[in-house]
Amino acid sequence: MIFHFGGTTTELALTDRFDAQRGFGFVYPEPPSFALRVPEGNYDIALTLTGPGEVTVKAEMRRLLLEPTRLRAGETKRLAWTVNVRRPQLPSGASVRLKKDEQGHLDWDELLSLEFHCPMSCLTELRVTPNTSAPTLYIAGDSTVTDQPGAPFAAWGQLLPRFFGPGLAVANHAESGESLKSFVGERRLAKIESTIRKGDYLFIQFTHNDQKPGANFVEPFTTYQDELRRFIAVAKKAGATPVLVTSMYRRRFDGQGKLTDTLGDYPEAMRQLAKAESLTLIDLHAQSKLVFEALGPEPSKRAFVHTETIKDDTHFSSYGAYLLARCVVAGLQKSDLPLKRFLAAGLSSFDPTKPPAPESWRLPEAH
Repeated sequence: MIFHFGGTTTELALTDRFDAQRGFGFVYPEPPSFALRVPEGNYDIALTLTGPGEVTVKAEMRRLLLEPTRLRAGETKRLAWTVNVRRPQLPSGASVRLKKDEQGHLDWDELLSLEFHCPMSCLTELRVTPNTSAPTLYIAGDSTVTDQPGAPFAAWGQLLPRFFGPGLAVANHAESGESLKSFVGERRLAKIESTIRKGDYLFIQFTHNDQKPGANFVEPFTTYQDELRRFIAVAKKAGATPVLVTSMYRRRFDGQGKLTDTLGDYPEAMRQLAKAESLTLIDLHAQSKLVFEALGPEPSKRAFVHTETIKDDTHFSSYGAYLLARCVVAGLQKSDLPLKRFLAAGLSSFDPTKPPAPESWRLPEAH
């Protein structure tokens, strides 16, 4: 479908609210998001913008597509991405067992949602086209990876789409509180299995909840590896490529300004499994250590969720999520995966020992 904004020959005025009967329109409050009812699948998004103004674009549950970008007066920019839309229903008639706070999330509804942070006069044209051939990068993981529903929280899987051009969709199935076992029990892996196909990718990152005592606990070199093999098998059966991602450090500094590792043997167990199975490994555990130690004890608080009321040394701000996404992309760039060809053009190099300062990062959020 093609939508024109503004002018005298428009299909849709900027003040037109979402209408359930016609299935599209703007959703408020500020910032407005455009919603279009579509079937489950991947969609090519082509957006034409006209300056002046600064523009940031997100999709679905705050998935970053475009960092803040300044347009000069009269400047026109045409941008494109591929976005994944999913439903909780499975072919069997069962559904993913969504948590109570997931009910109504944009990641699971029947709409393709695009969130615009810009003067609405910048929006010129939007084209939405189904793409049934685009490969999909699936992500399975926990709260450090998921599409976090609101600021000040964010996670690396949420910012990863910003680093890809059109032709590949990121389907982030990670969810807060998940372990390898609970991800299976809640039919989240079954949901991935129902749609993953040849040419797709499955990135797998679990540890933070798997190491906790209780029913979901797994031992690093035995049951942890066994459960990971279950995920690997799902990808391979479909002809997709599994990729293992070690979990990042928590923010625990010793007196010498060095991080204390709270993840035990789990990262090493994943490294050994990747080697034994001849799989690509992205060692986010090692890279995050370099990043957080380079920032130091106090500046690193800006990468985590530290506010007047919250002191969280496990979960990330958008700045921290951005740094971790850069680490994942850097690992991908060093790999032999064909997935690399979908990376956005013009990506700058990233040195984890010299991360950009917190002051250099800014991401508009809904109020």
